[in-house]
Amino acid sequence: MNKFITLIICCFYACQLHALPTGFVYLKDIDPSIIEDIKYHSSDNFIGRRIKGYNAAKCILTYQAAYALSSLQKELNKKGMGFKVYDCYRPTMAVKNFIEWSQDIQDQQQKNEYYPHINKADFFKLGYVAEKSGHSRGSTIDLTIVRFTPDHKAVELNMGTHFDFMDETSHPLYKKSVAEVWKNRIFLRSLMLNGNFNPFPTEWWHFTLKDEPFPKTYFNFPVE
Repeated sequence: MNKFITLIICCFYACQLHALPTGFVYLKDIDPSIIEDIKYHSSDNFIGRRIKGYNAAKCILTYQAAYALSSLQKELNKKGMGFKVYDCYRPTMAVKNFIEWSQDIQDQQQKNEYYPHINKADFFKLGYVAEKSGHSRGSTIDLTIVRFTPDHKAVELNMGTHFDFMDETSHPLYKKSVAEVWKNRIFLRSLMLNGNFNPFPTEWWHFTLKDEPFPKTYFNFPVE
């Protein structure tokens, strides 16, 4: 009996350790059908390593943003499509990590793939990285759309550039985009606008809930 009680107590404290602040949820708990490919928990990003604060490859959002996204996911599912998310809530410690990296001029390992025409010292001035990110408020999300093949493979729609490609060609309304890319970007943009999300002028993948619950609060709890 004593061992059983000890186990219950340990489980309780383990749950408390990973408890989210009030108002936040794990996207998987709301809609497990949405694919999560959290780039900043990997080396597949513009810095080339896992970012501070991303202790797990999990999407955390305010419950309002999560439910709004889930509602749009149901619409996509009817068309044989769905979402893939790249980044959700971002702790301010991660933003600070971005700033520290931008000041290290010697670190250019990802330049060819992510910012071939941009001086990394100009990231903040050009708006590609923010000193205070809307992601830290919990209602901003980076994503794309996938279509499902007959054998259930998820294939990303052609959006012209990959996530976090820092160039004018990533602007959602880039006028030189080929017809297929333009069509896909407008489809994503229209879908998100109708779902109460605002787009971002320089990134086709970036959207923020219009009526976000924490418009002036920047959180710093880790993703775990």
